Amino acid sequence: MYMLEAVEATAHGTTEKINAIRDLLAETLDTAKRALPKTVFSKELIELIFEQPYCKIRFVEKAGIAKRLTATKYLRELEKAGLVVPTKRGTELIFINHRLWRLLTGEPLPKSGATTRR
Repeated sequence: MYMLEAVEATAHGTTEKINAIRDLLAETLDTAKRALPKTVFSKELIELIFEQPYCKIRFVEKAGIAKRLTATKYLRELEKAGLVVPTKRGTELIFINHRLWRLLTGEPLPKSGATTRR
């Protein structure tokens, strides 16, 4: 009986987390529609920053959303809108969806060597 209770509790917790992610995605889509220039906003771009709690310029390229320079511009616009936080990891710049990170981990963003501004 104890195992069934544990499975049930885990299932409820997982369902709550999935619903919270869906709500956050919908809220982020609304915010992005209002805050981003029309040339930058796309549902695909917002969904991309929810595939993982971080996004790289090459992820935007690989998804076929934009070429490198335009992908950088798009991620910088997401930063201006407060939807991602840029962080340098080694030689690579990554953009963290800080609200998704917090929802998944329950923790603030990890400290990095240096965050980057243009």
